[in-house]
Amino acid sequence: MPDHPPDHAITTIAGLEALFAPPAAPSIAKESGSIHPHYGALIAASPFAVLATSGPDGLDASPRGDAPGFVIVEDDTTLLLPERRGNNRIDSLRNLVVDPRVALLFLIPGHGETLRVQGRASIVVAPALLERFAVDGNPPKCVLVIKVESVFFQCARAVLRSRLWDAAAAVRDTALPSPGVILAALSDNAIDGGKYDAELPARQRTTLY
Repeated sequence: MPDHPPDHAITTIAGLEALFAPPAAPSIAKESGSIHPHYGALIAASPFAVLATSGPDGLDASPRGDAPGFVIVEDDTTLLLPERRGNNRIDSLRNLVVDPRVALLFLIPGHGETLRVQGRASIVVAPALLERFAVDGNPPKCVLVIKVESVFFQCARAVLRSRLWDAAAAVRDTALPSPGVILAALSDNAIDGGKYDAELPARQRTTLY
């Protein structure tokens, strides 16, 4: 890490606020303590979200995705998020057992604005609830019942700067290290990277749910 002089570090809220102009009125007005129908429409259109949690071992931000509307607005202060198959690390769930605070960032393909939600989550395994989210007869392991405390949309600047939805800015797979290449390197070749990459597409297709 670069060694900056101490007087160049911001260590107080007052010092931080001095760097920025006050937020404009729309930046304050857009925040709601419940899920306004317009915000519900954004959630219903989103096929992807990032779930942030905090626990004794640190922070976690994990992707969640499925068909648009995979997160259900149960009522104006409650979201239902199914826990689909993954890598079984369950980092987010481990955190939620000890700290229920969550944040969600919803993205909609082709749409500049994102949606930010904060609240508290419970891990629920009620059979009737799990069955509501079954796909091809496969229910999720659990469902997060999220009591919403704050909702607001984030302006499109970050998406526009990143050209996130611009097909011309897409990075070809061949320009990046594959999962197998990464695993082989990090395991000192205990994992056969070529075999892993060859088997991965079929494994992903058959284990989505």
